[in-house]
Amino acid sequence: MDTVRKCQTAGLKLIAGEKKENVEHLEPYGFTSAAQNGAEAVVLFPGGDRSHGVAVVVADRRFRLKGLARGEVALYDDQGQSVTLTRAGIVINGGGKPVIFTNATKARFEMPIESTGDIRDNCDSSGKTMAEMRTTYNGHTHKENGDGGGITDKPVQPMS
Repeated sequence: MDTVRKCQTAGLKLIAGEKKENVEHLEPYGFTSAAQNGAEAVVLFPGGDRSHGVAVVVADRRFRLKGLARGEVALYDDQGQSVTLTRAGIVINGGGKPVIFTNATKARFEMPIESTGDIRDNCDSSGKTMAEMRTTYNGHTHKENGDGGGITDKPVQPMS
């Protein structure tokens, strides 16, 4: 598979042991992939000319997501990563790897956000998780101002 060219090409084994190199693989606009060895392809030979085949579909049933409901759509790879447009909503499966957003001026969510894991700010420097910030806030005291000194009590309304 040569993915560097404007139109990627592949070496294929066809029926009766025929081998073809540099077969162009036409992909839908906006989508590209680099199939693993052993993937299958549908190859057309326009006008019956066996000197110029074109792969119009490349699939790999070893990694295909199964069990989608009618109307659902998924993008997936061989490592268990996927984005699935389900009937109930969009599901992103990172396959146990990080999900990284880059080169954006900001990330904006116009809905409530829920997390079952920690949320950490300034994670590449001295950031703290929200749980650590709550612990610090709930246990903090400081010197009294204006009434002769002393130490304040902990907050009356702790963060939970």
